[in-house]
Amino acid sequence: MSYRFDTEAQQRVQDYGAKIGDVLGDDGRRASFALYFFGLLGEGERKSVEPMVARAVPDPDQLDAAHQRILHFLNDSPWSDHEVRRFAAWYAIRAMEAKAPIDASIIDDTGMLKQGKHSVGVQRQYTGSAGKITNCQIAVSLSVANGQEQLPLDFELYLPRTWTDDAARRKEARIPGDIRFRTKPQIALDLLRRAVADEIPLGVLLADCGYGNSFEFRKGVRELGLDYAMAVDATTNVFVLGDLRVPSSEKISVRDLALRLCYRKKTYRRVTWREGTAGFLSARFAFCRVVAAHDDGCDPASRPVEWLVAEWPDGEVQPTKFYLVTLRSIGKKQIVRLIKERWRTERVYQDLKDELGFDHFEGRRWPGWHHHVSVVLAAFAFIVAEHARSFPPSARREARHDEIALAA
Repeated sequence: MSYRFDTEAQQRVQDYGAKIGDVLGDDGRRASFALYFFGLLGEGERKSVEPMVARAVPDPDQLDAAHQRILHFLNDSPWSDHEVRRFAAWYAIRAMEAKAPIDASIIDDTGMLKQGKHSVGVQRQYTGSAGKITNCQIAVSLSVANGQEQLPLDFELYLPRTWTDDAARRKEARIPGDIRFRTKPQIALDLLRRAVADEIPLGVLLADCGYGNSFEFRKGVRELGLDYAMAVDATTNVFVLGDLRVPSSEKISVRDLALRLCYRKKTYRRVTWREGTAGFLSARFAFCRVVAAHDDGCDPASRPVEWLVAEWPDGEVQPTKFYLVTLRSIGKKQIVRLIKERWRTERVYQDLKDELGFDHFEGRRWPGWHHHVSVVLAAFAFIVAEHARSFPPSARREARHDEIALAA
């Protein structure tokens, strides 16, 4: 996909690149960032180093030197991923919030299919991207959304124990010494802690059951001062609030509770959350006040009261989707619409991969992968900001559009 801009957009992208150059703080890194950044935005199906350099450097005598500079920039240059990502995030968020405030953040993960066994973090493991166990890397992400745009802020690579516990692999992949095995929910909490420290507006945290099933993750999110609306498995146990507003003594799975609610009149009500390609999307939902059941020795009465939201999709014989929600001050329809904000995440992943080469990186080391992703996120943030300003980057506009020249 080729991005073309009018004169004002060309100036904005040049200014944006210059400010990231200030973060990088070195003329060589500035030049390498510019070549890589515009290579990701430019034409060409493959966005790995060699073909991007070949498209950007017409003189064959300079190709090898340029290729080596980019490899050094990605694999060896000591610039801060956090600082680049923070600048890019705030750049896009300011443009987004000019139209609508950030109302949700999304934790999720995506897989990158790989051959061989040498790319950092790779092994046979399940990824929803392929819908099966396959040879891949997996990265955990944090995004924010405002109902109009969704912006990926941060990614971190998940490392199985086959990597964290193998000293030779760690050394070869240059995995930092302070990185130990962490579950995906533990990585997600680290992403959230960074965002909170950077004062990023996060709104209500959304996550699928891979994260919502973790009592420790939900607790960690509450400790960060965030509300959440997370999917949980049907077997998740809760206590139902009684008339005295204390947990009853009966522990019950959310599926069994949702089925009991079916016998109460008008408990399940239809809610429409958005218009899809085939019409309006809706389902029936029921709400019930509960307290999570967890064998940690704590008195359930000391735990926070949450909404259990049970979703009964059309065509199903019973409720099949379940969410735990901490929100109290907004209406039930708005809770449903917030829950459904997650729907764009897979499309964002696809755009990152198809348009910006997120999964095209061919290096094998931890620093290189994270540097590559930082430039991808910087490119995506600029595009989101352009969309929010109603100047979408597009090859469809015909008049007075010149391709942005590579800055070096």
